[in-house]
Amino acid sequence: MKHEFELTVRSTDVDMIGHVNHAKYLEYMEWARFEWMRGLGLTIEEMNRRRLMPVVVHVAVNYRKELRMDERVRVVSEPARLGNKSVVIAQRLYNSTAELVCEAEITSVVIDAVKRKAAPLPPEFQELFETVKLTNEGLST
Repeated sequence: MKHEFELTVRSTDVDMIGHVNHAKYLEYMEWARFEWMRGLGLTIEEMNRRRLMPVVVHVAVNYRKELRMDERVRVVSEPARLGNKSVVIAQRLYNSTAELVCEAEITSVVIDAVKRKAAPLPPEFQELFETVKLTNEGLST
């Protein structure tokens, strides 16, 4: 299941060189992931109710092109890999002419808010990745 999120680069996102600061790309990806989670019913309030917290533990990012102020950006997020307590999300950012400007893999775990330790993933995550798992199993046979 793929998720798409769009935004416009703001003046506060641009650095002294006139393009989007590298850290803002990570913010864009985070906004997209949170919107995706919200669409699955995993709002911040719901995660708090379950006493679960999503935590990014690893980011691998490749910056390919610059983005500039007022440019439209499309963030495409897809499940990449699923572990027992972790997920890897592949994310790609495209500019207004559909050129790939950045790609990343974000590894997250879910933490039990009380025990402060990794917890099993919510069923919604597992369902989201079921298609990927089936596809991967099909490729290995």
